[in-house]
Amino acid sequence: MLKTERKGKWLEIIVPQKWRGLTIEDLFKKVWCAPKKLTHEFRTEKKVLVNGDVNWHTTLEPGKKIQLNLFNEKNSDIPPSYLNVPTLYEDDHLIVFNKPPFMNTHPNHLETDTLLNAAVFHLQQSGEMGSIRHIHRLDRDTSGAILFAKHSLAGALLDQAMENRNIKRTYIALVHGKLPSKKGIINAPIGRDRHHSTRRRVSPSGQEAVTHYQLVKEDKEKGLSYVKCWLETGRTHQIRVHMSYIGHPLAGDIVYGGQPIFPRQALHAAKLEFIHPITEEQIVCFAPFLDIPPIFKEINMDSI
Repeated sequence: MLKTERKGKWLEIIVPQKWRGLTIEDLFKKVWCAPKKLTHEFRTEKKVLVNGDVNWHTTLEPGKKIQLNLFNEKNSDIPPSYLNVPTLYEDDHLIVFNKPPFMNTHPNHLETDTLLNAAVFHLQQSGEMGSIRHIHRLDRDTSGAILFAKHSLAGALLDQAMENRNIKRTYIALVHGKLPSKKGIINAPIGRDRHHSTRRRVSPSGQEAVTHYQLVKEDKEKGLSYVKCWLETGRTHQIRVHMSYIGHPLAGDIVYGGQPIFPRQALHAAKLEFIHPITEEQIVCFAPFLDIPPIFKEINMDSI
C-alpha cells in the first residue's frame, strides 16, 4: 500500500522502493499504463511535480514526494438529486454505492432519479465539485455494489482494471429449478436479439461471455436455487441470459423466461473486489440486501 496524503487540490505520494530508477514518464506509461491523452494533459498542464519541481525525466528515489493535481472543481452537467443511496466505501478517489432496485445507473434523456444524479448530489453535499462517473453498470432492476471514480486518473486506471478483468464482481441470483451440478462455467457468446431491441441472446456471432456459478442453497419447497455467480466478461444481461440458456431463468425475470413471483429479477451484486488504483490497497465491499419484503433470505455474506 502506498503512502498518500491529500493537500488541497494535490495528492502527495511518497515514492516507494519499487519505483526506484523510474521517471514520471515511466510511471504514467509503464506502471499505470495511463491513456496517452490523459498523460499528455498531465504533462502539458504541469499537473505533476517531484519535490515541487516539474521534470518528467528526473529519476525517482524512494522517499521523494510526487504531487499530482487531481482535485479540481468542475460543474457537472448532471442535475443532483437527493435519493439517499447507501455508500459501501468512499475516499478521495472513488465511491462504491449500494444501488437499490428500480433505479437506472445513469440518465437517459431528462431523467433525474438515477444513481448518477444521486452521486452528484452526494459529492456536492460533501463540498466536492469534481466530476464523477460510473466504471460499470447494473440493470435498472438489479441491486447491489457499483463503482464510481471521482477524478480522471482514477477513472482511467479503473477502466483498465475492468478491461483486464482485475475487478471481481460476485452476484447472488435466485433461479428456477434444481441445478444439474453444484458448480459450473457457462461459456457462450452473447449478442443482440434481432426480434427484440432490448433483449440479448446466446449467439455464435455474439461477443465472448463467460459466467461462473456455484450453488449456495436450495429452496426445495418453492423449487428455487440460490446461486453465486461471478463474471469473466461484462456483457449486457449476461447472468440473466446465461442462466436462462441453461434452463434456469432468474425468478421474477419475465424477459428471459422467469416466473413473476417477485417484482423484479432476483439478482443482486453482493460483492466487489479490486486493488485501489491509487493507493494499491485491497478493497473488498459487501452489499447488504435492500428489498422490502426481502427476496434473498438467510444468505450468509461470508459464503459469497
